[in-house]
Amino acid sequence: MKVDPLAPRVYLVGAGPGNPGLLTLRGAEVLAQADVVVYDQLVPARLLDYAPATAERICVRDLPGLHPDKYPHIHQKLISAAQAGQTVVRLKGGDPLIFGRGGEEIEALRAAGVPYEIVPGVTAALAAGAYLELPLTHRLYASAIALVTGHELPNKPGNKLDWKAIAAFPGTLAIYMGIARLPIIIAELLKHGKAPDTPAGIIERASTGEQRSVFSTLANLEEARRHAGLEAPGLILIGEAVAHRASQPWFERRPLFGQRILVTRPREQADGLVRKLEHWGAVVTRLPVVEIREPSDWAPIDHALEEIRGGLWDWLVFTSANGVHALIRRLDGVGRDLRDLGPIRFAAIGPKTAQALREYRLRADVVPSENFSSEGLAEALKSHVAGQRVLLARANRGRDVLREQLAAVAQVQQIAVYEQVDIVEPDPRIMDALRRGEIRFILLSSSNIARRLIRAFDETICGRVERGELQLVAISPVTGAAIRDSGLPVAAEARSYTEDGLIEAVVELLHREHPR
Repeated sequence: MKVDPLAPRVYLVGAGPGNPGLLTLRGAEVLAQADVVVYDQLVPARLLDYAPATAERICVRDLPGLHPDKYPHIHQKLISAAQAGQTVVRLKGGDPLIFGRGGEEIEALRAAGVPYEIVPGVTAALAAGAYLELPLTHRLYASAIALVTGHELPNKPGNKLDWKAIAAFPGTLAIYMGIARLPIIIAELLKHGKAPDTPAGIIERASTGEQRSVFSTLANLEEARRHAGLEAPGLILIGEAVAHRASQPWFERRPLFGQRILVTRPREQADGLVRKLEHWGAVVTRLPVVEIREPSDWAPIDHALEEIRGGLWDWLVFTSANGVHALIRRLDGVGRDLRDLGPIRFAAIGPKTAQALREYRLRADVVPSENFSSEGLAEALKSHVAGQRVLLARANRGRDVLREQLAAVAQVQQIAVYEQVDIVEPDPRIMDALRRGEIRFILLSSSNIARRLIRAFDETICGRVERGELQLVAISPVTGAAIRDSGLPVAAEARSYTEDGLIEAVVELLHREHPR
């Protein structure tokens, strides 16, 4: 296949205003093709997960020079990587061509003869309007919106901002990068005739669980900002439409809005839980304390697959979605396919594991109805497997309850289809955040994870847990018992032993604290 010389080598992608869910589908598509990702400091870290694990990730913060001096280095990196045959994604906050120097980067690429594509993104003003329920345009109040920079280059060629014209603009003003110059901006607008009682507001970190806003008249906006403690980056909104915002916007009514939650699941398992928490308004930090790895020895798995192919097993039982994916990947890796599984029946410990089977067009014959644990799966299976041969596909470590209980009625063997390995040192920045009280809840999804994380706690963190300032939420009574055995209290245990159950447990804790 001949490579198209005009095919884009660099993609300038708008990352959106901060909520990872606002990345466009096209943005996700091109990230999945990236060899190199050059990203802005404020881009949500989770967006980098869309890139291949092998992609080089470069934050512009780490390039040489102070802020104005970095841009030649950015341009050179984009050009040199593209000329070396790599696919480059330049991931920029908001939209690439709205106050993001995207135009300068395009000029550099064009001059170097590097093909490129521009992928638009949701800019901050649009996000602010949507997440504050604030109509940027309205038939009765504003028929236009102006996007204005609050920070111009002092040596800019040509005309500078005409504040007289801006003050007379008959619509909503959205002023970017203006927090540091807010007193000057207010003075210019008032000097040129903007009414002092014009509705105005500032929104910080729009579309995220850290979203904060303050509203006042234009004349009092700087005082209101100082009183509220809002800082850059923030967006200034001015105009009659600002007065017609919702008193409590839809996003800020989400049950977990602003709650800071630590997710400790392995990276491969965490994405679904993180997305749900963000959807409900939480500020999520990820700290995987174990890694999922391929087995160090494939021989037992390959032998088991040969036995399954030969019809020697009646049941294949999975205790996690990881186990499903690991076994099927290995089946494919040795040149086989699902036909090798023949008439074998499947059991899954819970709905997420059953869903993993459905991804391969396989359906679990047995799933516990409510107790998604080894005990629940054993109870659900016993009457089905009596006198039969049962193969358990699981991790290299964990409780032996399922094998022991099924062995009373069936012939049972277990194989480790993946390994859980402790991460030697948890991220020190996140441990510092726990010490400073910047995280409120920790979600613990297994006994192994709970024990490993608690071993990393120091006296300060343990003290916060004991005083209830930092709350540990367990996915099941078994995980709760592991926490208590470590000497710490459990704030809540999920009634349904799933990630949804963990979220519901946090919501119930908050409702008990602040009943409506």
